[in-house]
Amino acid sequence: MEKNSKIYVAGHCGMVGSAIVRELKRQGYKNLLLRTHGELDLCRQNEVEHFFKREKPEYVFLAAAKVGGIAANQEALADFMYENMLLEMNVIHSAWKNGCRKLEFLGSSCIYPRMASQPIQESYLLTGGLEKTNEAYALAKISGLKYCEFLNRQYGTDYISIMPTNLYGPNDNYHPAFSHVMPALIRRFHEAKEADAPYVTCWGDGSPLREFLYVEDLAELCVFLMNHYSGNETVNAGTGKEITIKDLAELVAGIVGYAGEIRWDISKPNGTPRKLLDVSKAKGLGWTYKTELRDGIRLAYKDFLKNVKSEY
Repeated sequence: MEKNSKIYVAGHCGMVGSAIVRELKRQGYKNLLLRTHGELDLCRQNEVEHFFKREKPEYVFLAAAKVGGIAANQEALADFMYENMLLEMNVIHSAWKNGCRKLEFLGSSCIYPRMASQPIQESYLLTGGLEKTNEAYALAKISGLKYCEFLNRQYGTDYISIMPTNLYGPNDNYHPAFSHVMPALIRRFHEAKEADAPYVTCWGDGSPLREFLYVEDLAELCVFLMNHYSGNETVNAGTGKEITIKDLAELVAGIVGYAGEIRWDISKPNGTPRKLLDVSKAKGLGWTYKTELRDGIRLAYKDFLKNVKSEY
């Protein structure tokens, strides 16, 4: 990308999209196309087609998505599949029709089989059954990355896909019921500390293993890959390190300053038992993460206190 290239970041108000915008600006890219949902509804094909025809972006970061944790996914399976497939197909197709030079599709590590061998290599895609708690979202993301691959094969486009592990950081979603595990724990322990609650109840038994990547590190990789990678195979984004949910809860509680008891509700689902990405491909291309988990959680909690706490 040239510094004056016209770059569209779809989903710039979300955690990933806003981090990509910050990284682009940090590196001196100034010609950014940004549209809120109110200005451009990506689920409406006509609006998307008119936008691309009028603006002709040269590069596209597709970070827009309907996202949520286990509860949100289970409650709205059809919505997650329908809305994500609509918006990603509209954007990718319009980018191709209007001569976009390169597009980067942001997916999720939930696309891989539930019982995949660990660590999970990019080649494990579609080699087994998906985790049922987020199957609808995963199917939509698989469709998006496959559409990019098929456009490359049929029309010679240069569309790439990146599959991040669990993300956290500035501008995360701290909804009390529908957030992912990291922001949910931050909010829950903060509110328990404020209320001097004797205990906090967490879902499952705490045994699942998870990998977490600070979103600013992902944004750096996204810009790096746009400039340095082309290919049909997706690229995993993670740290190569994992932690049990139980240990994560204790870590977050300590950083937040909550000293009460942590209880586990085993009637609630655990989700995938383990999900560690093989990130050797990204490392081989010249990238590695920078932010260790403890430091990242401290930064996320500071962001929560500064930007989120006042909202409720």
